Order: sequence, then structure tokens, then C-alpha cells
Amino acid sequence: MSLPSQIPEGYRPLDSKTLPRYLGDIASVREVLGGQPDNWSVAEVGDGNLNLVFVVEGPSGAVCVKQALPYLRLVGDSWPLPLSRNFIESEALIVQGRHAPGLVPKVHHVEPTLALLVMELLRPHIIMRKGMIAATTYPRFAEHISTFMARTLFFTSDLAMTAGAKKERIATFCINHELCKITEDLIFTNPYYLAENNRWTSPQLDDAAAAIRADGDLKIAVSDLKVRFMSDTQALIHGDLHTGSIMVTDSDTRVIDPEFAFFGPMGFDTGALLANLLINYFSQDGHATTVSPRESYQAWVLETADTVWNRFHDKFVGLWSEHHSGDAYPDVLFTDADLVARVRRRYMRKLFGDTLSFAGAKMIRRILGLAHNIDLEHIEDPDRRAVCERRCLHLARDLLVNTATFRSIEDVTAAARAVRESVG
Repeated sequence: MSLPSQIPEGYRPLDSKTLPRYLGDIASVREVLGGQPDNWSVAEVGDGNLNLVFVVEGPSGAVCVKQALPYLRLVGDSWPLPLSRNFIESEALIVQGRHAPGLVPKVHHVEPTLALLVMELLRPHIIMRKGMIAATTYPRFAEHISTFMARTLFFTSDLAMTAGAKKERIATFCINHELCKITEDLIFTNPYYLAENNRWTSPQLDDAAAAIRADGDLKIAVSDLKVRFMSDTQALIHGDLHTGSIMVTDSDTRVIDPEFAFFGPMGFDTGALLANLLINYFSQDGHATTVSPRESYQAWVLETADTVWNRFHDKFVGLWSEHHSGDAYPDVLFTDADLVARVRRRYMRKLFGDTLSFAGAKMIRRILGLAHNIDLEHIEDPDRRAVCERRCLHLARDLLVNTATFRSIEDVTAAARAVRESVG
């Protein structure tokens, strides 16, 4: 494959030498940094799969600069990617910031030609995934992330938007089809056959990987889910909402990196978050030592999963009650309080089932697909890692194939505890 043809004239990757000169011409950025470009320090800090990320510091402050590359950084220029994802990210941050203020970084500047975004530097925040691997608790996280999901999903859905306004927003984000294609392949297809880029802990999980590739019920379930992902424009979703896309302190939570954003099924976001909490729960047995036992932390992780879903549920329903202004379930038809309550219960049950199904798919891809989680990857002993991964796969299949048996989030976390005790 060659690099994509839609690279605009004038695009060039910046570095620590050229970036200050570029930023020096932007008044809003100069105001944040203070001083002169010659006095600014620049560090390239990106450790993700897709982009260049810089921290630029001046006498008065600092910013984070993110520049898209025309290929998948994890693989190289043999895997081209559209630079338009930077526009998608900036648009998503603006929308999310409007509906969930204080829960995403502030956008200072966007430059489409360079596929470059300048935003608030989050400090002293750290990536939540890294904190959770170190068994750090975050007492405000459940409150914050449930608010973020409830507000961003509700206010971009047909419950809050007219059909015409929503279709216009869908048109803005539908250009993100190439990143959607990555999701469609890496999550819903590749783990279920011998795709070239698949990898897993081998030989320890060879049997588990083969069993999943041979599992007809699982293939049907995940393929049905893929159809939902491709066709359901329910709300503007983050598209990659996991603990590696969340930065935290003890008192603050910010969601970052929405470059996979598009109008899709809400359960993909809520499911992705649940999946990563469950992965971390199982991974703790691989990080535990006699000096740092992890059972109390595992209890916190599952309590957090319970709290996140239950608060999300209540906040979403509350928003529906207070701010319903969209074309879905019009008020002229739903004047009876009992009928409204019935519709809401039905809607939320369906969203809960979607959440569990997408969670299962996300867990499987992180163990058998291309991109893995460091929650598990940082377990050095492959035998210990494989035990944790096998437990993840066991619960994930159940979430996908037997979704209806889970009536509450407490059923899910109880099942996680049972799997930890019974699968080795």
C-alpha cells in the first residue's frame, strides 16, 4: 500500500526544532506559553499507536500538541491512515466540551493543513491505565466518567436532537470511515480467524485462540454486533473510550483522544469502558506480590464498574426526563407517565445488553488481536499472564453469547469474581 493521496499540500510532520517557530505565529498559543519561541522547551512524548504528541512549555504555561501522521505509527507507512482524523478529534472535543464541560481538555488551536491540534496540557494528570496497573484508586472517577458518558451520548442522540440537526452532524463525522474500518476489522473480524497481525501469548493460549476461531455461536454474535456498529447512528460516540484514553488525578478526570469518534451505537462506548475495567480486574493477579497483594484493589475495580453503570443509567434517564427535545418518542404520543417509564426501561435494558456485548468483543480483541493492553502485557511471566487472559476470554465469550442472562451490572461483576475463582 502507498501513502494516502489526500495529504494536503503544505503538510509536513513537525519536530522539536520546527514546532516552536510554527506555534510562535499563533496568538492564542503565545498567550498561554508567554515569552518567545526561542525560550520554549519541546518534548515528544507520544507513546500511542497513531500520532506525534509534544509538550511545549514556556515561562507562563504549557500546551499539548498532537499531530496526525499519514500512517499507523504502530505499524509504519505500509498502513496508511487519513489525516482528517485530526479534524474529527478537534470537532469531537468541541462537542464533548460543550455537553460535558471540564471533562475534556480545552482546544486552543486547530490547523487542518498540518493535521495539528493544540490543546490544554493536563498536569499533573496521568493516563488512568498506568495508575490502575500500579493499583491507584480514583475516588471521583465513577462520578466523572458516568457524567461524561451520559451527557455526551444523550445530547447527541435523537432523544435530544431533531432528526435534521442530527443528520447534519452525522454528515460531519461520516468522513471517519477509515478509522471505523480499523475498528470493524480489528475488533469484530480479525480475532476470529488467523489474521496476519493477530498475536497472543503462545503457546499458553494456543488452545483458547483456536477454540474462539472455531466457535460458531461466537462468530454469529460478534458479526451481528459488527452490523450494529456499521449501521446504528445512535449518538456521537468517542469510539475508543478506554482507560488509556482517560487522564486522571485524585480529583479530576479528562477524556482524551476521540479521533475514532463517529455516530454509532452508544453501547460501544459504555462497553469499551466496562471491558477495560474487567481486563484490569483480571490482570491484577499477574501484578500481585507478597509486598503488594491486589485483592482489595480488585474489589475497588469491580465496585467502580458497578457504580459507573448505575450512575450512568440514572443520569441518562434523568437527562431524558429533564431535557427531552428530540424527535424520538415524541411527547404528543407519550403523555402517560407509565408509558414513558416503560419506554425508558426498555431503552435502557437494550443499552445495557449492547454494553455487555461490546465489552466482550473489546476484551477478546485485546488478547487475540493486534493491539493489546499493557494491563496484561506488562505481566512479565507468560504463564501468569496467560491465566489472567484466559479468564478474560472466558467472561468475554459469556458476555457476547449469553448476554440476556445478565440482568444487572452486579450480575456481571459477580460473574467476574466466579471466573477468577474457577478458571486457571
